[in-house]
Amino acid sequence: MHRFLISAAHKSSGKTTVSIGLCAALSSGRHGQRPRSVQTFKKGPDYIDPLWLSVAAGRPCYNLDFFLSPDGELRDQFARHGHDAEVCLVEGNKGLYDGLDLEGSNSNAALARLLDLPVVLVLDARGMTRGIAPLILGYQAFDRNIRIAGVILNRLGGRRHEAKLRAVIEHYTDVPVIGAVQEDAELALVERHLGLMPVNETAEAERHIAAIGQRIADQVDLGRLLAISHAERPLSSPAPRQPSRDAPVRIAIARDAAFGFYYADDLDALAAAGAQAVFFDTLKDPQLPACDGLLIGGGFPECFLDGLEANTSLRTDIRRAIEAGLPTYAECGGLMYLSRSIEWKGRRAAMVGAIPGDIGMHAKPVGRGYVILEAGADHPWRGADKTLAGAALHAHEFHYSSLNGLPADTRYAYAVRRGHGIDGAHDGILLYRLLASYTHLRATAGCDWPAKFVHYVRTSRNIQTKESMPCSP
Repeated sequence: MHRFLISAAHKSSGKTTVSIGLCAALSSGRHGQRPRSVQTFKKGPDYIDPLWLSVAAGRPCYNLDFFLSPDGELRDQFARHGHDAEVCLVEGNKGLYDGLDLEGSNSNAALARLLDLPVVLVLDARGMTRGIAPLILGYQAFDRNIRIAGVILNRLGGRRHEAKLRAVIEHYTDVPVIGAVQEDAELALVERHLGLMPVNETAEAERHIAAIGQRIADQVDLGRLLAISHAERPLSSPAPRQPSRDAPVRIAIARDAAFGFYYADDLDALAAAGAQAVFFDTLKDPQLPACDGLLIGGGFPECFLDGLEANTSLRTDIRRAIEAGLPTYAECGGLMYLSRSIEWKGRRAAMVGAIPGDIGMHAKPVGRGYVILEAGADHPWRGADKTLAGAALHAHEFHYSSLNGLPADTRYAYAVRRGHGIDGAHDGILLYRLLASYTHLRATAGCDWPAKFVHYVRTSRNIQTKESMPCSP
């Protein structure tokens, strides 16, 4: 088995592109290498990079986040999803030693130390020659417990530039150069205000990933990468989640170009809790499928205003179903879609209208980063164990929009202790059987929201009828 963490000296060094290319190259087999099963992980809160990594590796990518999970849970997550893979690749976020606190307790280096992973540094070498040596030496000396096993030079200015850098690194350091990637416009990934464009919006994604894989394979020594990342001991998988023995419920989940922000472990947890996922397309489907509950995750509805507005029949169907009491959960982009309207770049488009407020887009983030919520007594997902009110929930948010014009008597599920939410103090609009928030929850030890939501859907169904409630009126 082979396990390693891809990091960098700072963000925007190209580590995501390199990680995607390595996944594609290793999983498909390039330059004499046989195809290998590759399991990817992404450190920190991120929906978009994991979408690309999932396509490149051919299996879901999972997130590892110190803020949301204790160390033991991170080890279990890594082992559970990586024990049957030949290669485990963890893509870091930001720089190797960057973190929330002075000690770097949630840094990439801390994750490498926790999971006993060698580090491969992707270094943006534009404009550098001899200065790259003290950079590498400093990163080695800063924490001797971190094993920097190799570097991949990125965005090089040509073969002469590469030769100078290789000579400097070989002369001054003991770190091998396992790759040298030339500046190449074909390697670029399209970006927008929240980061990379999601792969679910990119029709040519698979072709682009294959091209990146070929270029990375041509410029990175895959054999040497595997040699420096060889792990003597296999991962021991923890016991799998026990599936629910309760009657299953059908949950309609919006998944399309406009809405695609779902964590793989959240979908796993929904299934384990007894949810049968029924995916639908907000841009194409004329009505909801028959269901007991509705989930609309995050995404970029502002980029699909024409298509969302044009699908009048689905918007009407969703509004009527929510008003009739369909248990519904919406996060960020889903909240925006359920509002009366979204205004962006001078264009206002009608949305579902279940939430009596309007969305305005901003040039800068309104809410960004980690969130701590305190669940209120009115929170509908108390669950079978009745434990939720007063609980501190760790989560995250990232939105460039605000919800305006809400009635003064709006009820909320959460008080915001850290973050912004709806208005800096509250999040989680409560209306009918709807909970809609800007916050993104994760299915972790401190917040098993999928089980609580499924329990709420099941209980609501049993109250109304013993049969599945059709969404269409």
